[in-house]
Amino acid sequence: MTLRLNGVVRSGACEPRELLSDFIRHELGATGTHVGCEHGVCGACTVHVDGVACRSCLMLAVQAEGRGIDTVEGLASGNTLSDLQDAFRRHHALQCGFCTAGILMSCADYLMRVPDPTEDDVREILSGHICRCTGYTPIVEAVLDVAALRRNRSGEKEVSHA
Repeated sequence: MTLRLNGVVRSGACEPRELLSDFIRHELGATGTHVGCEHGVCGACTVHVDGVACRSCLMLAVQAEGRGIDTVEGLASGNTLSDLQDAFRRHHALQCGFCTAGILMSCADYLMRVPDPTEDDVREILSGHICRCTGYTPIVEAVLDVAALRRNRSGEKEVSHA
């Protein structure tokens, strides 16, 4: 089967019953996507499918045929972290790192749809993730920081064009 992984067309073989999470990790080598519960509860396996966050452990790999799949590896631009990844670093929101990739992918999706979230909004999004390190407060701070930085950049661009 063939799909677009982080913007690059990739092909690989899979069994009809293979999960997308396993295909991404084992066949395509994108090991940033972690598998925790295999029931869609923990959120560690969250990726973007055609631009929308979803649990890759709840999707068969064959369902991704011809689709665009983005993983945490695709957030950075070369060796430059995305603004969200950098905020996680600055706010020490990484903890052990197991759940971080899924949280980053959910937060990236959410910030695309909701550019001005409240703390309660961010906490609601995080409720779909289980983090045993309980690093939720720094994560909330990082997401709110990115939202504010993006709003400021957007405002500066609007002012400069006036």
